This record gives sequence, structure tokens and C-alpha cells, in this order.
Amino acid sequence: MRNQAVGRPIEVLLVEDDRGDVELMLEVMKQTKIRVRLNTVEDGEMAMAYLRKEGDYADATTPDLILLDLNMPRKDGREVLREIKADEHLKQIPVVVLTTSLAEEDIVKTYSLGASCYITKPVGLDQFTKVVESIDSFWFTVVKYPPKG
Repeated sequence: MRNQAVGRPIEVLLVEDDRGDVELMLEVMKQTKIRVRLNTVEDGEMAMAYLRKEGDYADATTPDLILLDLNMPRKDGREVLREIKADEHLKQIPVVVLTTSLAEEDIVKTYSLGASCYITKPVGLDQFTKVVESIDSFWFTVVKYPPKG
């Protein structure tokens, strides 16, 4: 895998306002054998500042993958996805929508905005762990990313 070959961890940005989900994701990611650096922000405005390296995020590393919740305060995930895919410097970053929404309109809308995939967050710990492991297996082992820069 490209990222492992160059000796750096895979950079992941988790955009999630639920602190419990963030803690769970951090715990599950620690158990993975792949070197992943998980950076977190809690709303869409912070996500865009991070991605654009503004303010407190001036030294942020451009992520290889974004895990994006849809329903957040200040700026929701749909707006964030629209902005990412409209930005020439960000649009190549794969965006995995990870949300509780089962609404067909959310699924259709996020794919039309350029989401790479749509995953519904499971409720239980075991199911959540399986979903994170499947994300790990596919996005960090199988997928090849374009070179940065």
C-alpha cells in the first residue's frame, strides 16, 4: 500500500459531533494493524477550517480519507461534502459518509454530491467495531490513493 510503503501513517479526518462515537472510533482504530493517524473535529465549520488549513489548523495534514457525519451543528455534513467536492485542492479526497440516517433522500443526495460511500452507523458496540474494521480493511488495505501534492 502506498502510504505504508513511504513509512507514514494514513491520515484520516473524522468529522463527528458525538463525543461517544469519537471515543469509540479512536478505541477501535487503536486495535488496527494499519498505521492510522485519526484527527477529529466536531462540526462542519471546523472541518472546512482544518481542510483549508485556516486559523488553529494552519499546520494540519491533508487527510487521505474523510469520515463525515451528516447531522452536525453549525454546518452539516451535506454542506461540507458540497464544499469539499467543489474545491479543486480537496475534491480528490475520498469522503465516507458515516451517519445514523437511513433516509433514502440522504443516501441519494450524498452520492450526488460526490460521496465515495455511505455507511449507516450501527447502534451496538460489536456492530460498530465490525463497521470500523470493514472501513479499515477496504479503505486502508485495498484502496489505492492518488499521490499527494
